[in-house]
Order: sequence, then structure tokens, then C-alpha cells
Amino acid sequence: MIEQRIGCSIRTFFEREGEERFRDLEQQVLAELTTGSGRGVLSTGGGSVLREANRVQLKQHCQVIYLRALPEDVYRRLRHDRNRPLLQVDDPLQRLKDLFAARDPLYRDAAHYVVDTGRPSVATLVNMIMMQLDLGSSPGPSAAGEAPSPTAS
Repeated sequence: MIEQRIGCSIRTFFEREGEERFRDLEQQVLAELTTGSGRGVLSTGGGSVLREANRVQLKQHCQVIYLRALPEDVYRRLRHDRNRPLLQVDDPLQRLKDLFAARDPLYRDAAHYVVDTGRPSVATLVNMIMMQLDLGSSPGPSAAGEAPSPTAS
């Protein structure tokens, strides 16, 4: 959605305008998408939780599921991806570890449920997510083995 609006890749925008300008645009688009009347799935970028306004917006207007992945798993998936501006560094695995340490508490703050992704099949992961949504806000452990937090994905 953001790339459609800016007419270029996020990486290009990031390089040209900087992260702060990108986060401003991201916040605006997130607010527009979450206050609409439609239903659907919104897959945010990894840094969308950096701003408290985004976390509040998501928590209030969406059922937020945090698909929690360890940095090593993310690295395996993205090690050849050259379109992620924050990973264009000498040691992308260490960058992922640093990002995880900083962002994991923020993701948890925004989330209603946490699903540890590990390395299951897509079908298994979808079933885990559907189970969380079917359970709604009933008490008990999540499919990932974590109890939903009253203030947390």
C-alpha cells in the first residue's frame, strides 16, 4: 500500500527521504487502513510498532496477532533479500538480534495474541492463527503456549 502511494520501493524512499519521513507516512497509512469499514488482513512492516500511536491504533481497531520469529529464523528467510533497508549492513544477523531485542516488547504491547512461528508449514501456521481467532478472548493458553496478555499480539 505504501509503495503504491509513493510510487517507488520502500528501500528507494528510505534512501531518498530517510527513516523518519517513512515512519510518518507509515503512521498515516496505518491510521487510514485501520479506521476503514472493511475487514481483512493487514500485514504491517517490522518497524510499525516503533511509534506508540501505531501500537494504540492497531490494538484498538484490530485483532493483532504477533507472529514471533527468532532472529536466526528471520535471517534464514531474508539473507538474500536486498530490499530491506535496515538489513543492508555488514552483519545482518546481529542487526536482526538488535532489532528483536528492541521491538519484541513493542510487538507484545500491540498484540492480542502471540504465535511463535518457529519453522512450521504455512498450513500449520494458518491453523494456529485461526485457532487464536476462534478462541477470541477466552482465557487459556494460546496455540503458541503463551497466555494472551490483557495488553498484548
